[in-house]
Amino acid sequence: MDERKTAMMFKAFCDENRIRILKLLCGGEKCACKLLEEMSISQPTLSHHMKILCDAGIVVGRKEGKWMHYRISPEGVQTAREYLSGFTTADPACESKSCCES
Repeated sequence: MDERKTAMMFKAFCDENRIRILKLLCGGEKCACKLLEEMSISQPTLSHHMKILCDAGIVVGRKEGKWMHYRISPEGVQTAREYLSGFTTADPACESKSCCES
């Protein structure tokens, strides 16, 4: 598990606006103009948040005319699940060793 990619992935989930964006995208692909209406934020702010979500692989975008259309990436979601599972699943080999034993 690459620490840099993992940190980038989880950074995407660490902001209330990005969580709201993800909730909006759960209903399917949305144009940036619709996200702007729902979010009541500026276009540069939306672009900032979408860059973080796209760089993390959680969201993918496609350009249509002058607007971007965004959707949740099933592959990105699966990667996030795998990363989270890696942190939350105990490794029996590591559990058997005490940090205080010599």
